[in-house]
Amino acid sequence: MKTLVHGGRVIDPASGIDSKLNVLIEDGRIAAVCPGEPPADRRVDAAGKVVCPGFVDIHVHEDPVDSSGRLYDDPDRSVFSCMLRMGVTTVVGGNCGANVWDPGDYLDIVDRDGAFVNVAMLAGHGYFRTLAGAADDYAPASDEQVRAMADGIRRALDRGCAGASFGIRYAPGMDKRELLAAMAPLRGTGKPAACHLRDDAAAVLDALAEFADAAGSLGVPAQVSHIGSMAGFGQMEAFLAAVDARRASGQDIACDCYPYDAFSTGLGSATYDDGWLERYGCGYDALELCEGAYKGRRCTEEIFRKERAAFPSCRTVCHVMRPEEVEKALLHPGVMLASDATMHLGQGHPRAAGTFPRLIARYVQPGKLSLYDAVAKMTYLPAMRYGLKGKGALRPGADGDIVIFDPERIRDTATFADPIRPPEGVDMVLIGGAPAAKDGHILAPALGRSVRV
Repeated sequence: MKTLVHGGRVIDPASGIDSKLNVLIEDGRIAAVCPGEPPADRRVDAAGKVVCPGFVDIHVHEDPVDSSGRLYDDPDRSVFSCMLRMGVTTVVGGNCGANVWDPGDYLDIVDRDGAFVNVAMLAGHGYFRTLAGAADDYAPASDEQVRAMADGIRRALDRGCAGASFGIRYAPGMDKRELLAAMAPLRGTGKPAACHLRDDAAAVLDALAEFADAAGSLGVPAQVSHIGSMAGFGQMEAFLAAVDARRASGQDIACDCYPYDAFSTGLGSATYDDGWLERYGCGYDALELCEGAYKGRRCTEEIFRKERAAFPSCRTVCHVMRPEEVEKALLHPGVMLASDATMHLGQGHPRAAGTFPRLIARYVQPGKLSLYDAVAKMTYLPAMRYGLKGKGALRPGADGDIVIFDPERIRDTATFADPIRPPEGVDMVLIGGAPAAKDGHILAPALGRSVRV
């Protein structure tokens, strides 16, 4: 099967391309990028549109697995379907130390049943910590438990996981001994460690040093997760300078960020332990509940205490980050775009459905960021970061994952009240050369496969 995408502006930072060209896909892979129009079985008109590699989201919290061993696949409310509708064709799940299932088995399930998008996985330290019997997040693990964690992470890497993730914030009992031991299986593999740092706001530089020093001592690439929600309170300039200084000294370290000034986490998480109001300089009304009896309501102290005790898994959105700080992060050349998407039955944060179009609408269209640089942050750079072979590029031999969008019309429409609304201006998404979504509608829900590294 040959598909020709013709007449569009092809942007492929992996190859340094930004020209009006045609893309030929044959048997699921890029066969040619050329000025001519070779014969094809199917033609896709991209006149006036941008044609680029499918977007790659390296920080996603994957859809759950039900009791029968199948992925949650509601075409309207799953994380992965939200990803596809906004042009994402490959995701990296298992972030912040959390897996919903054994990550190696998760990859097998994707290969067995397909998914809305291609899926790579990280081995979540927190998942293997719990599996090892270290059930108290606030207590140190025993030496035996630490060895079990490291063994679990090593097995997951051997099964093709693209790296390991750490949520030090969510496991405050983790000490240096545990962090180094759990990170050690990555040594010599070239696979990164991604991290939700131990602390944010005024303490973020010390938290950065804890993680980056550990990764550097082992020679492991370090990926600092969602830095807008870590340093977006007045520390971003100093934070970026600290990362740049490490990069200048030779350390392999990078960051990702999403284009919103509110973060999302569970109401019972350590983020909301005593002291959070002082840390963020806010009141209870900064916190919005996304589920339950108080869905869409801002908190009072009474609601906060009641719901945290009764419904600790409740999705929340906390409106505390400074927009100008998030902008500093997204405009920095060492920062990639990632959504930190998480959904629970369609409830959550609009970043799951709007992150990638929003970067273009809020930063490219007003002239703050070039379209070429934005595409690089959404395709080539994240794919290269995790060694996702065949992804994030349109060179011959790469997978035929493509997004076609209108650069003037593309925009996010998801809101905090309606977080799953699809964007506008994403004309078509192809996975393996086959149409997977068009104009916000899912055409094929199971084209995605595992991406193993």
